[in-house]
Amino acid sequence: MTARATFLTVNGLSTHAWRRGSGPPLVIVPGLGCASWMYARVARELGRARTVFVYDPPGHGYSEGRHDYPVCIEHLTDHLAAWLRQAGLEGVPIFGHSLGGEVMFDLAARYASCPTALIACAPTGIPENPSVRVQLLRLLLDLPQERLGLLSPGLRAYTHCGIRRMLLLARDQEVHMTGPLLGRIEVPTLLLDGLADHVVQSWTVARIQADIPDAVVRQIPGGTHALTDTHPRAVARYTLDFLEQLGK
Repeated sequence: MTARATFLTVNGLSTHAWRRGSGPPLVIVPGLGCASWMYARVARELGRARTVFVYDPPGHGYSEGRHDYPVCIEHLTDHLAAWLRQAGLEGVPIFGHSLGGEVMFDLAARYASCPTALIACAPTGIPENPSVRVQLLRLLLDLPQERLGLLSPGLRAYTHCGIRRMLLLARDQEVHMTGPLLGRIEVPTLLLDGLADHVVQSWTVARIQADIPDAVVRQIPGGTHALTDTHPRAVARYTLDFLEQLGK
């Protein structure tokens, strides 16, 4: 099952996504500083039943960015909405990991026609807005649990994104209020909670569930923050079962 690179010019920027598998489409939105190549393990599993598009946000992975863009969550959301329209992927399920989960919630609230279902894997920044210092401390606590094979592709992704852009996005996350938007989400939502995740606390996932009508939670014992890499089969199984039950 070979992945194929696709490029579209969106808002003047060359935007990359990997396409893998066959079947109904599903879009993966990476976390802060992350790149499409960090999601190969979960994309392979999901690609057994879906056509998976692993999107690189602007300034991430193989997608172009500018010095002044993106520097806030609204930039990421607006670009994702434009890319979905241009790629012919409006009205498909969206899978967001970490900051990608927050972007995905923002998308569902502000661009209601874009997603038909949401899968939020370890979504950050909701309902609390931790400082950059706290986020870094939590990541350092989580790092020893992650798979050693993720270290090299992760460092490559962070280097490409750049410290400046990552800091600006993390600082914006401190003040960006996604929580109040959750009540506006009207599509079926699955929340994936890793029980060994030092970055996202289970109580925050429970709060998100309470604020999104009919949201479903699935907990993964031993799941770290990088659930998509450490537990790709469990993540894929819950995701595919959820979408199959919805008929999407």
